[in-house]
Amino acid sequence: MPSFAHLARLSDDTGLFEHARHAIARREHGYCTDDVARGLVVTSREPEPTEAVLRLAERYLAFLTHAQDDRGAFHNRLGHDRRWADRPGLGDWWGRALWGLGTAAGRSPAPWIREEALVAFGAGAARRSPAPHAMAFAGLGAAEVLRRHPGHAAAAALLADAAEAVGIPDPNPRWTWPQQRLTYANGALAEVVIAAGQLGDDGPLLGTGLRMLAWLRHVQLLDGRLSVVPAGGWRRGAVRLRHDQQPIEVAALADACATAATVTGDPVWDVGVRQAVGWFLGDNDVGTPMWDPATGGGYDGLTPHGPNLNQGAESTLALISTLQHARRWS
Repeated sequence: MPSFAHLARLSDDTGLFEHARHAIARREHGYCTDDVARGLVVTSREPEPTEAVLRLAERYLAFLTHAQDDRGAFHNRLGHDRRWADRPGLGDWWGRALWGLGTAAGRSPAPWIREEALVAFGAGAARRSPAPHAMAFAGLGAAEVLRRHPGHAAAAALLADAAEAVGIPDPNPRWTWPQQRLTYANGALAEVVIAAGQLGDDGPLLGTGLRMLAWLRHVQLLDGRLSVVPAGGWRRGAVRLRHDQQPIEVAALADACATAATVTGDPVWDVGVRQAVGWFLGDNDVGTPMWDPATGGGYDGLTPHGPNLNQGAESTLALISTLQHARRWS
């Protein structure tokens, strides 16, 4: 089971600190909506949260509602002095904020969290981002809302638009992907297409998402273990580099495989989830665990020489979200 100890260590009464040196929060770097939103995702996924985890979810929800403007856009960066360092926008942080809000609205066991999250989700769901990743993250939040509220029109429209924003994959089996480059959180793009196909009762779209995910998983396997696209990405036709691998890639693939397993019942997708869990536990290119059992924190990246020992928010959230899927076998 995942530990929330390090997430609590990185959190204060305002939000979630973005960076850490080893296990100690770097307060001077402040907070970002991106990470707080992911914090709301993982805390809302807990079916029986402890009182401490529930308080974290409340804190993250309050941060997101504070970050949202009256037109549904979001600030991203808040300094430790509690001042916003940017103007509200519709980048990845907007998409992740809607993902967090949608997950809280759909899954939180606390009704007061579900109710407030749904209001904030609705305020942001009418907006659209030009960025496919931002739309994919927002679409994942919309899918969470629709699983609990099937008649939510704004969520249905957002999910459909998110799948359209991802695009149609190349029919070439050697590159079954809509873009010419794999960048970051790639699994989220396949997952939102799968969700749109399932919840929109669109068989061909569901098949497209599953083909995308099957290809993505295939190209990120090496000798039966996960070897995910590194931070620099991978352009079609270019040499594939192996480092530095980021935990967010593994977490996105785990989420997508878990969704595919739930939708199809095909055990091949559970294998994908197990490989993602294995990556954190040491079944990776360097053969080293990617988390610190003493703190519960996830390491920030896999280098050719081993882990980057800093335990920031993004990597710790990726660890928690991936280990949450291990409940499928408990």
